[in-house]
Amino acid sequence: MILVEAQSTWTVNILVRILLYLAQSYHEYFQRTSQDYYKSKKVKMPKPELYVIFTGNKGRKPDKISLSKEFFEGADIDIEVKAKVIYESDTDDIINQYIIFCKVFNEQTKQHGMTQKAVTETIRICKDRNVLREYLAQREKEVVTIMMSLFDEEQIMKSFIRSERHDEARETAERMIKMGKLSLDEIALCVPSLSLDELKELEAEVMQLA
Repeated sequence: MILVEAQSTWTVNILVRILLYLAQSYHEYFQRTSQDYYKSKKVKMPKPELYVIFTGNKGRKPDKISLSKEFFEGADIDIEVKAKVIYESDTDDIINQYIIFCKVFNEQTKQHGMTQKAVTETIRICKDRNVLREYLAQREKEVVTIMMSLFDEEQIMKSFIRSERHDEARETAERMIKMGKLSLDEIALCVPSLSLDELKELEAEVMQLA
């Protein structure tokens, strides 16, 4: 059983995600093969291989990461997860081409933002550099559609997070206004995400409810 996850931002938290993915994958495997791990007969398990494809710069990052080392200071714990990390190299295999594609894409989003132009420019540059050229030539429209849908999902999530944070800021400011110990200017310093005009409107709402 081979599990592979790609990430552009370095975090060892991926080991926790791998542990959860692995458990879920084995659960689905036992169901698919009709094996009952509650019975006395030993079940058959495929040997796991765990990989992380890192599309950022390697720097001094390790080639292998482990749960015990990263989270328990190398202690001999009762459960262990180890993963090999794959970085950009001089090889011309499909994985390395994928890493290059991701790096080009990151560069283009910095220039053009989360837009279709960033996607089409990434595809153009990669085809010119012979990176995933055949695949992109055959499936360009599909790649654009998929990547644009990912943009939509990301924008929805960002909007949700902004909304949640804004609501939390309003709740904090409302509590401060009700306490009556700080001026609106002082509250604005404590809750910088709200403008003074927003605080004045909020104060008016609080006064009406009082």
